[in-house]
Amino acid sequence: MADFSIADLEYWNERIEPIAKECGLDYYNQEFEIIDYEDMIGYESYVGMPSHYPHWSYGKSYERIKTLHKYNLTGLPYEMVINSNPCLAYLMKDNSLLLQVLTIAHVYAHNDFFKNNRLFKLGTKAEYTVEMFKNHANRIREYISDPSIGYARVEKILNAAHAVKLQTERIVEFRNRPDNTGKDVSALTEHNKDFPYLERYTQQNSEELKQFVQQEIKIPEKPEEDILKFIIEYGRMQDWEKDILAIVREEALYFLPQIETKIMNEGWASYWHFNIMNKLELPQNMHMEFLKRHNEVIRPLKSSINPYYIGFKIFENLDEKYGREKIFEIRETERDQSFIRRYLTQELCGEMNLFEYVSAGNDYMVSEVSDDEGWKIVRDTLCNTVGIGSIPSIRVEEWNQKDNTLVLTHEYDDRELELSYAYETLKHLVDLWNGKILLVTQLEGKKKNISCDEQKRISLYG
Repeated sequence: MADFSIADLEYWNERIEPIAKECGLDYYNQEFEIIDYEDMIGYESYVGMPSHYPHWSYGKSYERIKTLHKYNLTGLPYEMVINSNPCLAYLMKDNSLLLQVLTIAHVYAHNDFFKNNRLFKLGTKAEYTVEMFKNHANRIREYISDPSIGYARVEKILNAAHAVKLQTERIVEFRNRPDNTGKDVSALTEHNKDFPYLERYTQQNSEELKQFVQQEIKIPEKPEEDILKFIIEYGRMQDWEKDILAIVREEALYFLPQIETKIMNEGWASYWHFNIMNKLELPQNMHMEFLKRHNEVIRPLKSSINPYYIGFKIFENLDEKYGREKIFEIRETERDQSFIRRYLTQELCGEMNLFEYVSAGNDYMVSEVSDDEGWKIVRDTLCNTVGIGSIPSIRVEEWNQKDNTLVLTHEYDDRELELSYAYETLKHLVDLWNGKILLVTQLEGKKKNISCDEQKRISLYG
């Protein structure tokens, strides 16, 4: 039985919001929805959206989370916040009143981060978020209901698209950069401006000229990070298949800023809920629970990184050193990788007892600690593994049009590909490309080629 009413939440929200504004937080209009634990499991499985297209992976995620929760093997989020305008946040009705108050303060800071961080401003359109996901869901369901297409064919394309959806341009500014005409040069409908000869043969509608030009130029002219975009442009697929790829790609781009700013975003929200709560002059019983809950949120974790903890400590340190104006500037301009590289100091590394460890057979061995030299290695390792840095970078190197082979290169950074994952991903790519896939990588210090043909036979050589 909840120890609060809607009126209680309204009262505390009316107290929190002016404090948030007084602190300088600038956010979208905020909406809250009270949900039970089953709803929270559903929203967590469907990435928080009120509407989303169907796919077996979401059902699998739901059953997994529900089972773990049933046996007390995992907890559920206190809240979930959607990057939309107005901003939508879900509150668990089973939370205590204090936890709801803390969560509301936490939400306003997330909202501020969504509205002001440059990755979100450049990479997402918060005003259209909910409608975008509803539109995508409707289009996928229409394809499933079409007797000439059906669920099995839609699922096959979705499976393959999900396997490579994060193989995209890693610099947000380039993805959405305008040219001198004001057009978005990353838009799929505008790709011919990068190939003036292709634009010319399209205008002349000459198949002979098209074949001649394709022989004369390399496609792509330079390595292409956005694999789904390339397949949409050049793949031998039906329109409905390309539309599904475009849907998956658009949603992946929407979530990319969240992947790139996890530590900053959670640290910012934790830092501000702590400051806002301290300004509320809570009754003693609520204040004691607040301290307990806050420490649970930002506590260091064993053998893993707690983004709330790392982000909170860095923002706290920056505020003490440089003041509020500086931390608002950092919130606007940085992503996790640059945030850590610039502002995770030796002092903080030592205070948080950060270290690096490596696998040693069936055990682990500490390889670096945060001493006078080791802290830089620890910091750099963390930089290289946060956000999109944890995902291998695969690029389209060349399209061999004679035999329709797509050549990919792995940007090797001393981390080898996990071959079992690489093999399955290439099989999914064959489903999209309808031709041979060749991936160039390094294994044990040597160049290796991994190929997958249209029968999905894998070969490793070189």
